[in-house]
Amino acid sequence: MLDEGMPPGCTWPPPRPRFMSNRGTHDLPIICETVDGAWADVVIRGDSSLDLACIAAARRLVERGAVAIISNCGFFIRHQAAVTASVNVPVAMSSLLLAPMLIRQLPRAAKLAVVTADATHCGADLLGVADPADQARVVIGGIEGGKLLRNALMRPPILTDVTDIETEVAACVAQLRAANPEIAALLFECTAFPLVTLAIRRSTGLPIYDVTDLCRLTLAWADRVQ
Repeated sequence: MLDEGMPPGCTWPPPRPRFMSNRGTHDLPIICETVDGAWADVVIRGDSSLDLACIAAARRLVERGAVAIISNCGFFIRHQAAVTASVNVPVAMSSLLLAPMLIRQLPRAAKLAVVTADATHCGADLLGVADPADQARVVIGGIEGGKLLRNALMRPPILTDVTDIETEVAACVAQLRAANPEIAALLFECTAFPLVTLAIRRSTGLPIYDVTDLCRLTLAWADRVQ
């Protein structure tokens, strides 16, 4: 593991506090593999042909000693079933896996807001919430058109300043809350959003969950047996 906090094999994005590739985010070492062809635009819009590349990368991780597999884009939820079936370790491809649990934690009159990098490609079909009544309690908003997504769609991607991410996410959250005062919790889809989770928690006073929370849950068993 490199001194700067970047695990071997993790070259993008650079490690920052609460980021998945920062070794300080987790209690266990991190190893990384790149999914061939998984540019942001391809992953976000969805491409079933990535299943095989995801499976290959997951198997390489297991061969290198991985005890769990987590992806660096919430839209990898589309490949959750394929990867889970291909390896014998826990797989958590997206924070969206938390949606069914979170909606059940809230009062029936409350709503869960899902904040995503691109709401035009993040539909209810990705959330795993089966009950139509519960589906009606989930609202989705995104920061498409903003600097973060534009930079992420570049090849190679460009790093976005944390202050810009906070501005975009805060504006999206404010808009969602204005239209839906029943919102009682937020779920962040994008794996860049943990960089601003604490700031948005402070400004809204709401419970906010992101991929780092999913990481802790998924890795809890392994941490206890070390």
